[in-house]
Amino acid sequence: MANGAAPEKKLIVSVGISKTSYDGMVALCKEWAAERRLNPPSTARYVCVTTVQGIVQSRDDAYLHKIFNEADVATPDGMPVVWAMRSFGTRDQQRVYGPTLMLHLCRSAAEHGHRIFLYGGRETTLPILKAKLLERFPDLIVAGSYAPPFRPLTEEEDVAVREMISQSDADIVFVGIGSPKQEVWMYEHRAYFPGVTMLGVGAAFDFHAGITKQAPLWIQQSGFEWLFRLCTEPVRLWRRYILLTPRFLPLWAMQLIKER
Repeated sequence: MANGAAPEKKLIVSVGISKTSYDGMVALCKEWAAERRLNPPSTARYVCVTTVQGIVQSRDDAYLHKIFNEADVATPDGMPVVWAMRSFGTRDQQRVYGPTLMLHLCRSAAEHGHRIFLYGGRETTLPILKAKLLERFPDLIVAGSYAPPFRPLTEEEDVAVREMISQSDADIVFVGIGSPKQEVWMYEHRAYFPGVTMLGVGAAFDFHAGITKQAPLWIQQSGFEWLFRLCTEPVRLWRRYILLTPRFLPLWAMQLIKER
């Protein structure tokens, strides 16, 4: 990866997943932030941290398929996606998990003076999140934040949010409104923020604010984080993990058989 070039992708069932790492993403976002100041592209760049859910939904929904596959980077967020990447030849592929990636990028932003914007969460969550990020990274510049309502924004509200983000002069916008809403939001707003890097980080806001308990690292690495999250938030997540996730395994197996 050089001169801001996005990493190569490998098609996993329905989505091209990027061959990348935490270090690779930090270096890439640093280059993009520098480019934004000197010679920005005409639109924002956006990064999808891609789970099994996103892959299966993209198979069912042509618009989501377009959004995920046009992403500048689609990181493998979830061990089944990582295992699929490895099975197709990317032997050393590691998970690039949204909440962890957010911390890596906040550390880099603090070191290099990059400005971040937080879009998502709840009004009560954002001050806690900001305080905890600044406690961990005292030099971090949180240029602004906004907690959208749990409904579609009106045109007036959307214009106000676009102006808020533009006036913040943010280099990186973290979007934490859940998948696939965050991917749709990034795609539909990319034209308003030339050169900005947008990342959909899912539940990272609630995790880092301490609102929602995060699975221990060994569970994350085992591939059973889905079970931990289902047990902690059954009402909200049962449909995702009971109906969507099991569909991935036979689709992956069929692709593997076909390619071999």
